[in-house]
Amino acid sequence: MSTQTTVIEAGSKSTSAVMREVWAYRDLFMFLTLRDIKVIYKQTVLGFLWAFIQPFFSVVVFTFVFGHMAKVPSDGQPYAIFSIVAVVPWTFISSSISASGQSLVSNLNMISKVYFPRIIIPFVPVTAKMVDFGISLILIVAGMLYFGINPGWSILYLPIMILLMYLTAAAFGVWITAFAIQYRDVKFIIGFLVHLLMYAAPVVWPASLVKETYPVLWPWYGLYPIAGAIDGIRSVLLGSTINWDLIGLSALSTSLLLTSGIMYFMKRERYFADVA
Repeated sequence: MSTQTTVIEAGSKSTSAVMREVWAYRDLFMFLTLRDIKVIYKQTVLGFLWAFIQPFFSVVVFTFVFGHMAKVPSDGQPYAIFSIVAVVPWTFISSSISASGQSLVSNLNMISKVYFPRIIIPFVPVTAKMVDFGISLILIVAGMLYFGINPGWSILYLPIMILLMYLTAAAFGVWITAFAIQYRDVKFIIGFLVHLLMYAAPVVWPASLVKETYPVLWPWYGLYPIAGAIDGIRSVLLGSTINWDLIGLSALSTSLLLTSGIMYFMKRERYFADVA
C-alpha cells in the first residue's frame, strides 16, 4: 500500500506553484469565507439589513452636507443618485480594508498550528464582504428607478468594474494584513487611513473636478487605484462617459499593488507563526 508524503520546505515558490497550492485549499477558503459571513450577522437584530442601512444613511448625510450645503457638483445628476453609486462600492472597499487588517490576527491559532497557504487569509474578508455589496446593490437599483436613470449599453461593463473594485480592495488588504500581524498598532491607523482614502477618491465629488481644477494632475490620477474603481462603477451605472484612461491606469496600478503585496506577504509568511 503506497502512501503520499507532502514535504513542506521554507523558501520562495513560483507563481504557478502558489496558484496550484491555493487551488488545492479552495475548500478551506470557502469554509473561512462562509464562517466570516456567519460571524458578521450572528446574533444581530437586523441581520443582512445592516448591509443596506449603512450606505443608505451615508448617502443621506452626504446628500445634505455636500449636495445641499456645500453645493458640490455632481456631473448634472441629482446628488443623491450621484452619491449612491459611489458610496456602495466605497463601503465595500473600506469595510474590506478594515476587516483585512484583523484577518491574520484573528486566525493566529490556525497559523501557528496548521499548515495552509496563508495568502488566502487576506482574500477571505474581501470575498465575504461581496455579500454586503450584493445586498447594497438593491439601494442602487432603487435609486436608479426613482430618478429614472437608464444606463444603456454601458451596464455591460459593470462586471469588469466590480472585478476592479474587488482586486483594489484585495490589493490594499494584502499589504495591510502583512503589516498588521507584525505591527499591532496598524489597527489604530486603519480608521484614519480609510478616511484619507475616501476623500482622495471621487466618492463625494466627481472625478471631472480633478480634470477641471488640476489638469496637470489628471493624467496621473489613475495611479490612485480606488479612483478608477469608483469612477468606473459610477460611469457605467449612470450612463455617463467612461474615463477609460483613468480606469486603465488604475487597473495597472492595482495590478502592481496586488502583485507587490503578494510578494511581500509571502516573503514575511515564514515569520508569521513566530510573531504570533
